Amino acid sequence: MKKTRWLFYTVIVSIVMLLSGCDSSLVVLNPKGPAAKTQSDTIIFSILMMAFVLIVVYILYVFMLVKYRASKTSDDYEPPHMEGSKLLEFIWTLIPIIIVVILSVVTVKSTNAVENVPAGYENEKPLVIYASSSNWKWHFSYPEENIETVNYVNIPENRPVEFRLYSYGPITSFWVPQLGGQKYAMSDMVTTLHLLASNEGSFMGKNSNFSGKGFAQMEFEVLSMTPTAYTDWVKEVKDTAPKLTESEFNSLVKTSFVGRKSFTSTHLEFSPPPMTSEEMGDMNGKTDENTNKTDSTDMKDMENMKHDN
Repeated sequence: MKKTRWLFYTVIVSIVMLLSGCDSSLVVLNPKGPAAKTQSDTIIFSILMMAFVLIVVYILYVFMLVKYRASKTSDDYEPPHMEGSKLLEFIWTLIPIIIVVILSVVTVKSTNAVENVPAGYENEKPLVIYASSSNWKWHFSYPEENIETVNYVNIPENRPVEFRLYSYGPITSFWVPQLGGQKYAMSDMVTTLHLLASNEGSFMGKNSNFSGKGFAQMEFEVLSMTPTAYTDWVKEVKDTAPKLTESEFNSLVKTSFVGRKSFTSTHLEFSPPPMTSEEMGDMNGKTDENTNKTDSTDMKDMENMKHDN
């Protein structure tokens, strides 16, 4: 009994020490945008469902231990013969199926919701920002404003933002926990991530995919500001920041660690991003169409040659 008690105390102390080392505010469960709110609700719902399952299992476990515990009986006692219950077997097979179906439906619906522009903002023009990574920093290009920043990105509140992600090196993962989930940035294609900040504030962004020795330093700030403040900031960058040249950009890409930087032009002019998945699909469709046309023409030519002969 003493050993069991000490083991229990050890587990409790370990859990307390582990939690004390974590961030006091779990940013994933402190959403500041619709996408993050959807994901937070899904996480909490899944945790509650799993907790309910555990509670039911523990209650049944204790009930069975108490009800069917060993008792003093005579030596010639013979327990009654009991047949299996088809009803019980059906129930405990059906319950896990129901749990999996519920979690699957919730996950599919929430995934579909966060992959698209937030509900209520479908008709609003999104702010397009190209976010590209290089060892070990982030470049943010604003084609609409023709400015670029390094290791920080400012966005207007309550306006959908379409981040177009790619990489100048290994695969990285763009993640702003309080605004939405992560998405991979790759060197050969552009992936799209739709985010929106519901209110003003400063949010931490990071690379959540291990990409080398500088992985831990790949953090950036996302600053959500009012539309007026955002317009003023863009004007300030255009008035004060230097132009980004090709040589400057190539030097930035090669440099491992740099601070915050701002420029009055983007690298998209001389170092365009790869195609988006939609553009790649369209190109593949056109290639297949051209191939089919060519094959059809070749077949007609062959038929004509046969008739001529």
